[in-house]
This record gives sequence, C-alpha cells and structure tokens, in this order.
Amino acid sequence: QLLLADSAGGLVQPVASLRLSCATSGRLFGTYAMNWFRQAPAPGREFVAAIVGGGRRTFYSNGVKGRFTISRNNAKNMVYLQMNKLKPDDTAVYYCAANPRRDYIDSRPISEMDYWGQGTQVTVSP
Repeated sequence: QLLLADSAGGLVQPVASLRLSCATSGRLFGTYAMNWFRQAPAPGREFVAAIVGGGRRTFYSNGVKGRFTISRNNAKNMVYLQMNKLKPDDTAVYYCAANPRRDYIDSRPISEMDYWGQGTQVTVSP
C-alpha cells in the first residue's frame, strides 16, 4: 500500500511560482509512475503531469508544458511539481496520484491510479 500526502498549496499572484510536494510512504514507491492531476469547478479532474518510476521520462498536458516541471526523489519517497508563470486558469485543487504501471505516463486515465493524495488548493489571483 502507498500513502500519499500533498503539501500545502497557497494563494499566489499571476506569473509567480509555487512548488508542490507529495510525500509517500511504502517500500515500493519506485515501482509507481507518479502523476499530478488538478480539479477546478469545471470541467473536472484533469491530468497535469507524470513521471516514470525511474524518473527519466516525463509527460505534460499541453496547458502546462514549458511552465511546470515534475520530478521525484526515490530515495526520499517524494514527488514534486514546480509551477512557474502561474495563471489564474491554473487555480484548482491539485492531487498527486500513483499508477502501478510504472512506465505509462502519457496522460493516463484517472481509473488507472491506485492511490491519491488528499489534494491541496492552489489559487492564482491578483
């Protein structure tokens, strides 16, 4: 079993930066692809970014590509989402999620995620 805990998000101004962290517990962290999703009131929970179990490949949604960076530290059982040049449209609750298919990261569906963090609110507003 893998337990996930998202760090606190926050309120930031447009074009600011914020880093989210997700701490996990469990001996098999490196066997999971880690994902970040977000959920705004509409249209629902959407894929943001993913990283393979070994950390060498990443994948991003078109809306965040070039602004967000996902990374992981398998020795510390941590996954991160560095968010730069934030926009009001990035306002959402952000969730980390673990997919046991460790090498599948191309915008995998929610149904493939075995474990979820509790979510953290990120608000981008002047």
